[in-house]
Amino acid sequence: MYKVAIIGSTGMVGQQFISSLQNHPWFEVTCLAASERSAGKKYIDAIKNSAGSVQWFGEGEINENIKDMTVKNVNEIDPSEFDIAYSALEAGAAQIESKFAEHIPVLSTASAYRYEEDVPILIPAVNDEHVSLLEKQKKRGWKGFVAPQANCTTTGLVITLKPILDEFGIDSVVITSLQAVSGAGRNPGVPLFDLVDNIIPYIPKEEEKVSIELKKILGNYDGQGIVDAKYNVSATCTRVGVLDGHTESVLVNTRNKAEVEDVIKAMNKFADSLAGKELPSAPKKLITIHKDPFRPQPRLDRDLEEGMTTSVGRIRKDEVFPNGIKYVLLSHNTRMGAAKGVVLTSEMLIKSNIIKN
Repeated sequence: MYKVAIIGSTGMVGQQFISSLQNHPWFEVTCLAASERSAGKKYIDAIKNSAGSVQWFGEGEINENIKDMTVKNVNEIDPSEFDIAYSALEAGAAQIESKFAEHIPVLSTASAYRYEEDVPILIPAVNDEHVSLLEKQKKRGWKGFVAPQANCTTTGLVITLKPILDEFGIDSVVITSLQAVSGAGRNPGVPLFDLVDNIIPYIPKEEEKVSIELKKILGNYDGQGIVDAKYNVSATCTRVGVLDGHTESVLVNTRNKAEVEDVIKAMNKFADSLAGKELPSAPKKLITIHKDPFRPQPRLDRDLEEGMTTSVGRIRKDEVFPNGIKYVLLSHNTRMGAAKGVVLTSEMLIKSNIIKN
């Protein structure tokens, strides 16, 4: 068993890490860390609001041993006591994650290190060759490394683009997202009355993240660093009144002509990329293709494969671009796009003998 610490454990993403790890066959949660405000409390008390109600946003129930675990001050624990740290931090992520990376691998949902030249944004089966970049981080004086998760809007998108890129090449990508409210977090989150009978047409910094991260994730590792993909990306990101599950309308202009059946075949082939690798958090299929033109829908499809598959529907030719292919995707933003996707990445790194205990 790998001994793991969850830092930022009382927030929404930290709770999702607990859901993903507390019954995991490979990992033992041995430390829950948070800010000084929560330190010293039993975990179940640390996630109560001022009225004494438990604010639990993870999946399923909290194990009794987790409820009774004393939350530690993140600034006072010894990272070398653990094999892996999972970071759900928001404020101060860079400083704390670097402290842990001096000793052990850090798998993170934070954006603090995403855009550093020696830090890959890993998504299993999409850019496995980028793992070699983790070794470069030893130049920082670290024994471990930091491996951040992609932005939740980017995750499902690059999973669907990877087979298209490999089979047909890409000239440009245009996407419009309809993003769930859970992607905004709890604090400050999105006010209820802003969402009722409404769509919010702008999410600050989201469109830039999609463009930058997509090009990095789908770029080439040349032995020294990642050479970003060169094609143009145009993103419009909106917030809609859906609890979980990001829906995206995607238009890909391919370099080589592709018919709809060719794209379906390529996606189905890629969907089996993790089959047989014995990763506990992996879906049976990375991509689930729907023939019904009314799918995917968040309420119907976000929980397929425990939220770890990306659902795709309405694959069709575009009427404007000669090599244009259009489709709709749905990705669970708080599972594959957040904590559980990070756990899957750590499983892949263990299987690759990059993380050891």
